[in-house]
Amino acid sequence: MEKILVTGGAGYVGSGLLRELLKENYNVTCVDNLMFGGESLLDIWHNKNFNFIKCDINDWNAFSNILKINKFDAVIHLAAIVGDPACQMSSELAIQTNWESTKWLLDKSIEIGIKKFIFASTCSNYGKMDDPESYVDEKSILAPVSLYAELKVKFENYMLTEIKKYENFYPTSLRFSTVYGVSPRMRFDLTVNEFTKDLALGKELTIFGEKFWRPYCHVKDFSNAFITVLRAENKKVAYNVFNVGDTSENYTKQMLVDEIIKIIPEAKIKYVEKNEDPRDYRVNSDKIKRELDFKITMRVPDGIEEVKRMIQEGVIVNPEDQRYYNIPHEH
Repeated sequence: MEKILVTGGAGYVGSGLLRELLKENYNVTCVDNLMFGGESLLDIWHNKNFNFIKCDINDWNAFSNILKINKFDAVIHLAAIVGDPACQMSSELAIQTNWESTKWLLDKSIEIGIKKFIFASTCSNYGKMDDPESYVDEKSILAPVSLYAELKVKFENYMLTEIKKYENFYPTSLRFSTVYGVSPRMRFDLTVNEFTKDLALGKELTIFGEKFWRPYCHVKDFSNAFITVLRAENKKVAYNVFNVGDTSENYTKQMLVDEIIKIIPEAKIKYVEKNEDPRDYRVNSDKIKRELDFKITMRVPDGIEEVKRMIQEGVIVNPEDQRYYNIPHEH
């Protein structure tokens, strides 16, 4: 049974991934500092193939011991200060976590003989398209416009081009689309989830810059992408990068609102014109489909529907609670 380490496994993406890995009969260790609590781990706590270790990736001594003792086959690295606002607010911690400790973890993984290293990167690396009618792909120029994306690009360059290419080491970078959907550690500070939540609560939604493009991908399909890479032939994924999503799932904010109105017809919307958004890009995700046979299973309307139900049926009693947000939330 393959042993997988998931860093940041108690978070929005990680908590869903842990369950999918366990379903696929992997032995799974989650290492997390529980910055946003650990309730997302409760229902898998007694699974015999699951192990949780509380540790901060910035504590290199403690983390080094975890790596030495456990003999992992693969690392899925999610632990990070996530998103532009959070990185802006805690820039020193972001540099330490998203660059220095991530680089340390990669070097350590090579040193102790871990085979696969899968890095959670972002399509924010592309920044703003020169031609709004075109699509960016894995060969496009990277033009990050935030500290969050700059650090992702810096580490990608280190992992994929700067380090020596080792024979038995297979690192992969997955550039994820903007995430949405229901997860055991729910977040309502993500565009689709936030818009749907506000409108399902009967609030008026203010949209800034409705014409800017972004790719979207359901959180469940993030898990599917990680498992696809774990299962893939080493030579197909080694020192490789893939956009994760589906080329048909690029939306402007206006298109998102149009989809929400189909599901919540009584929605109240106000538009505020914004002529400039530094992140405006449409992403082509055909490579992962073509080379690894990856296919998404959920689309944006599915995510809107499930978030709407969760709110309207009271599954989450207080969706404005700070625990569902990665930065201080006012409402």
